[in-house]
Amino acid sequence: MGKLVYCLNVSLDGFVAAADGDLAWGSVDDELHAWFNDREQRLDASLYGRRLYELMAAYWPTADADPAATATMREFARIWLETPKIVFSTSLRSVAWNSRLVAGDVGERLAEVRAEFPGDLGVGGPDLAARFIERGLVDEYLLLVHPVILGAGTPLFPALRDPIRLRLVETRTFRSGVVLVRYEADRDPASRTRSAP
Repeated sequence: MGKLVYCLNVSLDGFVAAADGDLAWGSVDDELHAWFNDREQRLDASLYGRRLYELMAAYWPTADADPAATATMREFARIWLETPKIVFSTSLRSVAWNSRLVAGDVGERLAEVRAEFPGDLGVGGPDLAARFIERGLVDEYLLLVHPVILGAGTPLFPALRDPIRLRLVETRTFRSGVVLVRYEADRDPASRTRSAP
């Protein structure tokens, strides 16, 4: 069975959007975009909440028409359109672009999606991801830490009752100063009893 992967751009102080919702603070150059293309291509399907789906659907289906779009961006648009998208929403009435709507218990819906898509699944957007994180369903955290401090905004993680232990499996620094950190959920009960040095 594949992994459920939470991947998002994040500021150094842990925000995925500025206080006014702005996302223009990121340093997404062609190198980082190529990394996103490769990652997106490896997913069996993407899981979206309403807001992130609407944000992505507002641009990527017509990115080819944008004269400012680079070849790497146009490639991402093609990949995004081809990737099946599961949109968790109770307010949307319809979705397009190789997408379908689901609602209800995230654990039950995830089991249904896994039955259809056995490979890796990406979950994007902090609100939807929070529901999976709180249930201990996220297997991997892929964070792209940008060299910016926002001071306030939408946090990457929800408030948690108990810590979630992680194991570092990869780091990479991009030319832009963005640092990738990849953690796997540490579900080894013995690691919870280890004391700090």
